[in-house]
Amino acid sequence: CSFITNIQYLNNKLTVHTCVCPCSDITYSILFEAVTTLLVFFSYQLFHKDILRDGIIYQHIMKGRCLSLTSRLVKTLLYNFIRQEKCPPPATHIFEPKAESGLLYGLASGVASGLWSVFTLGGAGSKAGLDQEHNPLPLSNQSLLLLLVLANLADGPDWPNPYRQAITCFRNTQDTSSLPMEQPHTFQINFNSLYTALCEQQRSDQATLLLYTLLHQNANMRTYMLSRTDMDNLVLPILEILYHVEERNSHHVYMALIILLILTEDDAFNRSIHEVILKNISWYTERSLTEISLGSLLILVVIRTIQFNMTRTRDKYLHTNCLAALANMSAQFRCLHQYAAQRIISLFALLSKKHNKVLEQATQSLRGRQADNTALPDYAQDLNVIEEVIRMMLEIINSCLCNSLHHNPNLVYALLYKRELFEQFRTHPSFQDIMQNLDTVIGFFSQRLEQAGSDLSVERVQEVIMKGAQALPKDRLKKFPELKFKYVEEDQPEDFFIPYVWSLVFNSGVGLHWSPHGIELFSMDSG
Repeated sequence: CSFITNIQYLNNKLTVHTCVCPCSDITYSILFEAVTTLLVFFSYQLFHKDILRDGIIYQHIMKGRCLSLTSRLVKTLLYNFIRQEKCPPPATHIFEPKAESGLLYGLASGVASGLWSVFTLGGAGSKAGLDQEHNPLPLSNQSLLLLLVLANLADGPDWPNPYRQAITCFRNTQDTSSLPMEQPHTFQINFNSLYTALCEQQRSDQATLLLYTLLHQNANMRTYMLSRTDMDNLVLPILEILYHVEERNSHHVYMALIILLILTEDDAFNRSIHEVILKNISWYTERSLTEISLGSLLILVVIRTIQFNMTRTRDKYLHTNCLAALANMSAQFRCLHQYAAQRIISLFALLSKKHNKVLEQATQSLRGRQADNTALPDYAQDLNVIEEVIRMMLEIINSCLCNSLHHNPNLVYALLYKRELFEQFRTHPSFQDIMQNLDTVIGFFSQRLEQAGSDLSVERVQEVIMKGAQALPKDRLKKFPELKFKYVEEDQPEDFFIPYVWSLVFNSGVGLHWSPHGIELFSMDSG
């Protein structure tokens, strides 16, 4: 047993050492095999339903002699992801033969060529011949998967995950301050290169998960991202993920949405996105958007996600995060696009219609129960949920009106155009307080429009609204607490992230194959 343990330790040590070697055409296949080998070492987690916090591999990697290589390994894996190096063309000899090559050259060439053959054939039991074609960046892909596996290893009984520590505290190469002593696994990496790679690779689950991990856990990287003047390069791919929600798995959608929620916690971000003007968003096909601010586009996509969720998945968690992101932005809404303003009110109309339907069902249910004492569905919970969402939408509209009414004539126009939607909620005990401000705004602008005459053109109505926005005394609107929501990870996040990460390895690992019949960590439907 001791002999086997020593051999396993030696394998781990050699593999980790190989992983941190420089990458070149000559070493590419060896590095790929080393990264893949570490993934295979950890794959015993796939065959256990419970999250594992022990085992020989776990012990060696988490607190054995491999611990000294933690920061180098994490940095190397990140750089492999950043470089996005394509697979070099297969060659008969990886090392160029020399006239006086001897036994050592023959052994090295044989080992390297053998590893290359395994790689180019897709590995034992894998989808032979397809991996390289479908994954032109195998080392980058595999390195990212290993990085996510390491970052999400569960903490031990009395020691934290060193790889998560390394991801949490690494800094920019431009940062010249001294490294803090209390962060043993810190290192420096080029943030600009990492940011660029993250922007370019968001089409994959694993890149989105890495972005989430860095935004949530690494304060240095989060500060850097939020300071960028080209945030549209990062936000647009995230919005595209949400826009194509029907084609994405639920985990990918959740990660994209949480990324938006984290970003909207920052007021500077919420202001700046309305200053970025975009043209001709080709993937947004519901309406031609020749020119729109990034902020208005974000609102449109989040509202579309809410509407999709209402009609399809009905996931309360998704609703909550969408509304939280809108709420965080609401005080900073600026110059909302006409279509974005319309969609805000249209969403409220949809919620109002749903509320009336559930209320009618609840009334019928109550009458039926009184008539024959038959147990009918209880609609009270559904009614509470829909009223919570309506309340949140009213608070979002109110927040915009209180903080930036004069910047949003299109929202006032949409509000006036659909003013009858809000009448039924005026006397509702759950909405009376928040409705006071909406009533004030609707009444004020309605009066000014009446004074302006009848048969007003759209342009004339907008002119009256813009002048009225400057004239409305701010003290006429009741102040409410600022809407601020902060993302907090659930207790024991590993219960979600470890199965998710391994489902990505199972589905996206290059040259890897496990029999689905033995997988217990996640259901094959979710994987």
